[in-house]
Amino acid sequence: MEHYILIVAAGKGQRIGGKPKQFTELSGLPILMHTLHAFDFPGHRAKFVLVLSENDIAHWKELCFQYDFTIPHQIISGGPKRFYSVKRGLSLVPDEVLVAIHDGVRPLVSVDTIQRTFNMAQRKGSAIPAVPVNESVRETDGSLNKPVDRGKLRIIQTPQVFYSSMIKKAYNQNYRESFTDDASVLESTGQPIYLVEGNPENIKITTPADLIMTEALLKKNKPDV
Repeated sequence: MEHYILIVAAGKGQRIGGKPKQFTELSGLPILMHTLHAFDFPGHRAKFVLVLSENDIAHWKELCFQYDFTIPHQIISGGPKRFYSVKRGLSLVPDEVLVAIHDGVRPLVSVDTIQRTFNMAQRKGSAIPAVPVNESVRETDGSLNKPVDRGKLRIIQTPQVFYSSMIKKAYNQNYRESFTDDASVLESTGQPIYLVEGNPENIKITTPADLIMTEALLKKNKPDV
């Protein structure tokens, strides 16, 4: 089954200096280029769809020229929320393929995680990478709080991989605040969600501290990029 990679990078990145963090240079390349490179490994043939803010498309094309970035990809403008950006990106994905939906600021996803998600989705229709919670967790309710069994909790990552026809159908419904990721959109239609092991380094860059840690890991793991 053919593989598509839908990279969502239409955010404004206001929590890091007010500029789009996906274009911040780390270890010699903008973060977004590292993210696309993560899926472009030997033996993996995939087609890429990139969702950007309309205002960032020209800048991205300039960066591709500046950094001689040659991974082929289609570009489409995003919407006001991630839900609408994914929906627009899916319009470029055909039926009867596997599509991985991935955050543009997760450049440290491992080859093993990518392969596990595609393999599970091939068998079950969906695959969501997850990692255990390693710290104590408490649930709060006003001034009250209580411990939660962390052994039953998982931190959810991307890429989230699906049969394209199934996830496209799920995205035809109206947006709800409860849609926190693509899995929750699919789950609302009654489809089961299947978890696979993620990799702990596969963080979503959100804070300045994340930038520091990600650059250190990129230099350690990808010295040739």
